[in-house]
Amino acid sequence: MDKNLLLYTKPHLALGGVKNISLNLTISNAGDDAYDTNIYFNFSREVFYINFWQKEEKGISCVLVDLEFLKCSVGFPFMRAQTKYHFSVIFDTSQLSGDNDTLQFLIQAKSANPEHRLSDNVLDLSIPLIHETDTVITGVVTPTSFVYGNSIDASRFVQLEDMECNFQPLNLTFQAINKGPSRLPGSTVDIRIPNRLAGSGADMFHIIETQVADGRGNCTPHRNPTPCTIPQDRESIFHSIFAFFTKSGRKVLDCDRPGRACMTISCSLGPQLQDEALSIDIKLLLNTEILKRDSSSVIQFVTRGNVQVTDRAMEVAGGLPEDISLVFEALHSQEPRGYVVGWIIAISLLVGILIFLLLAVLLWKMGFFRRRYREIIEAEKNRKDSEESWDWMEKNH
Repeated sequence: MDKNLLLYTKPHLALGGVKNISLNLTISNAGDDAYDTNIYFNFSREVFYINFWQKEEKGISCVLVDLEFLKCSVGFPFMRAQTKYHFSVIFDTSQLSGDNDTLQFLIQAKSANPEHRLSDNVLDLSIPLIHETDTVITGVVTPTSFVYGNSIDASRFVQLEDMECNFQPLNLTFQAINKGPSRLPGSTVDIRIPNRLAGSGADMFHIIETQVADGRGNCTPHRNPTPCTIPQDRESIFHSIFAFFTKSGRKVLDCDRPGRACMTISCSLGPQLQDEALSIDIKLLLNTEILKRDSSSVIQFVTRGNVQVTDRAMEVAGGLPEDISLVFEALHSQEPRGYVVGWIIAISLLVGILIFLLLAVLLWKMGFFRRRYREIIEAEKNRKDSEESWDWMEKNH
């Protein structure tokens, strides 16, 4: 007697979203009549047998022998030759912990006929377990803004040993939260920080510490070999003065914009229970000397975080967002450097003198400074002569 045992089920089992699983079986007898034919199921203690179902009454019955052992009798007392049976066995999977990657079922068909040799009567079924989750990421940055510039007291900043740069300390905190509906076996958080003012410029940030709460994860190390970079002044004094007077507007450094040089920190997180959060704390320093060379009055940094689940999990459709953006701003003090102030005063005096001389020349050209004394004296003399002649004529008459 030959038997063929066929099984159909879903390609994977989504933990959290699927509570029951149905094993659809087909057993066929291609040989002689088989006496006392049974199908045996071995399975994990984390799943529980519920019931079986057959489309038509074929004399199938199932009984739970042990917590992990099920016996189903087929066509008792005989399974007739050239017959085929279809039925389904339903198991409860709501208590699966997901510690294992797969759910195993060992299924075997046996007959009481000692002379029969069975073929294709054993099936080892392995169902991948996929955790259905809904992850979300939150975050905060402190401080959200700071003021920099040559007039700002250096004590407000941090200085590293043997370095003359002034650094602004910043703290970034991200939280990856598993909103369920099942346990999350692991995830990866990518954090992108805009690290340069220009594509070919120097790196602005220096990572001091990156830490996952309770040691339940680790992040890729980052090291800036030259944290204290001071750009050289290659511009003329007139360019510096012009830059001061035109220092306005907002520059946005966003990693989502094309061509922006960014630093990426990847953190691998361990398992999380439902509604459990894991925190990532990043302490870093920003080199303010690089900011001083920029012509913007406000520089806005947009840091982006994203959480991705491992291959053993999948996000629920239409769930919470897995991305977040944190914004902090660097505000220029709007006060120029000392030599710029001196040059502004000198140029202002020079411009004032030039304007005064120009006005004087214009007035002189207009005759404002000419005194026509001879014409005035002759006119006065003619007036007196005219008056005397009139007096003489009046006396003679």
